[in-house]
Amino acid sequence: MSLWEHINELRKRLFVGLIAFIVACVATFNLAPRFINILATPVGGIDKLLSIEVTENLGVFMRVSLLSGFILSLPILLYELMAFVAPGLTDQEKRWVYIFIPFATIMFVAGVAFTYFIMLPAAIPFLTNFLGIKTTPRLSNYVTFVTSLMFWVGVSFEMPIVMFLLAKLHIVSAGMLARGWRYAIVLIAVAAAVITPTADPINMMILMVPLIGIYILSILMAAIARRD
Repeated sequence: MSLWEHINELRKRLFVGLIAFIVACVATFNLAPRFINILATPVGGIDKLLSIEVTENLGVFMRVSLLSGFILSLPILLYELMAFVAPGLTDQEKRWVYIFIPFATIMFVAGVAFTYFIMLPAAIPFLTNFLGIKTTPRLSNYVTFVTSLMFWVGVSFEMPIVMFLLAKLHIVSAGMLARGWRYAIVLIAVAAAVITPTADPINMMILMVPLIGIYILSILMAAIARRD
């Protein structure tokens, strides 16, 4: 295709993805209050949060709806992305790409679940009782903190998919990733320090351990991708 045809194809894919995202957000509107209550569980429930601005509750409602809509529409978003790059792939590569669309969704959800069930129960008590001073979190700050953490940890769990695609494009290989494990550990430590909600090494290690496992899985995925 010509450059203009590529741009037109990208526009169509983005439009479909946007429509899917909007529909998913609308579909989760009625569930947003329930999701907010679920997100407040690690801090002790919605009664432990404080709202002080007129538009704060609405802003939190919209933020939770957007994250829920993103997760719900993720398979379609990934499909549209893969469909855009598919013409440049061989039939065998296309088959692998489409097979891993549900896998990518599962990995993102696994990252979100890991944040909620493992990281937050360890981090929230530490943060709200630091120095022995009881903290009453503000609703918008708490939900922004929790949803941002869930999103970025979910994104980090996509590493095997990214490495698989890069290996298919012959940009990386399993051997290259295995030889660069020292650099990977440093990068994972930096990422954990940025993403983790606290400055203590315990919570940092809680995130580093699964990320190292994800990196090992990335090596295996790269090996599968390059196998003839």
